[in-house]
Amino acid sequence: MSASVTRGGEAARSRTDEHTWSQLIQSKTFARYDSSSRTGSLASLALELLDEQRKSWPQLAAGYASLTSVRTRELRCDGFPVWLQFNPGRIVSTGAKVDAQSIRGRRCFLCAEHLPPQQKGILYNDEFLVLCNPVPIFTDHFTVSHVRHLPQSFEAYAGTMLGMARAFRSRFTLFYNGPKCGASAPDHMHFQACPRGTIPVERAAQEEARRQHRRNVRGVDVFTLARFGRQAIVFESAQSAVLEQVLLALVTALRSVTGSAEEPMLNILCGFNEGDWRVIVFPRSKHRPDVYFKVGGEQVLISPAAVDIGGLIVTPLEKDFNSVDALLMESIFKEVSLESAMVDRAIESLA
Repeated sequence: MSASVTRGGEAARSRTDEHTWSQLIQSKTFARYDSSSRTGSLASLALELLDEQRKSWPQLAAGYASLTSVRTRELRCDGFPVWLQFNPGRIVSTGAKVDAQSIRGRRCFLCAEHLPPQQKGILYNDEFLVLCNPVPIFTDHFTVSHVRHLPQSFEAYAGTMLGMARAFRSRFTLFYNGPKCGASAPDHMHFQACPRGTIPVERAAQEEARRQHRRNVRGVDVFTLARFGRQAIVFESAQSAVLEQVLLALVTALRSVTGSAEEPMLNILCGFNEGDWRVIVFPRSKHRPDVYFKVGGEQVLISPAAVDIGGLIVTPLEKDFNSVDALLMESIFKEVSLESAMVDRAIESLA
């Protein structure tokens, strides 16, 4: 298999290079998981990996130890709650420079050759490595990184996300940040995973009073969420192949209504439970709110990605944790979300 040359670490390789690369992947493999066999649980393997890595990798142990000092507080917004999390370790992600020049000028921290020596992962279908996140938001937090240095793309891996959610056997929720709205490594394809039900929107999506049924597209039920402060589209189905097609149709529809030639800005959550998938899509208009770019005491370092837009706002600075109020969060959500008329047009165009 060949690949184009990039600074991230994926270079055109001779057969010898490819053999060396394969050996590197093997050296980083704690265990293998083949979804075609449908035996065992990827979640169980991931938890075994986390237990082992906390013992053998000091950086990860320190990251999880820091979770004991993380604080949370609830904000009651207009029609919905959000939770703030004061998590200083996340400054690396929240403050990441994701412009093209900065990306070209740094090593890709998700490429296997740049992983810390102690870090290992679960090789999923010989394509992705399930890795422990050393700066966790959750008690169990994983980054699921492609073994190749390929750009972030939901369209290319929508089916993979659905299959992996099933492999996690209801224990974990996968989430995806688009290359221009939350991915701190937009140049390297990856998902993340957290315990099911820990992102607030997962609970909101089950509230009957909030669920507004919009359409049934080829057996896929499509909902939006009322009084939620930002646009969220919920897809539910027991048929992964059809669900994948409808999700790809949504991407095409959003590209059309926004006039984007690239992947439209999206944050996506995907879970599987009792034979059904639930996928929650947040269409976005911008990555970071204006307050992120202010200077001095007026700056608020909130950079919404899937977890934040889902209702758990990570604040790496204590001043922001203490000062952010419901009105500011309502304003930020409105600012970074795609306007409702465009979302309505996209939903109506699904076929």
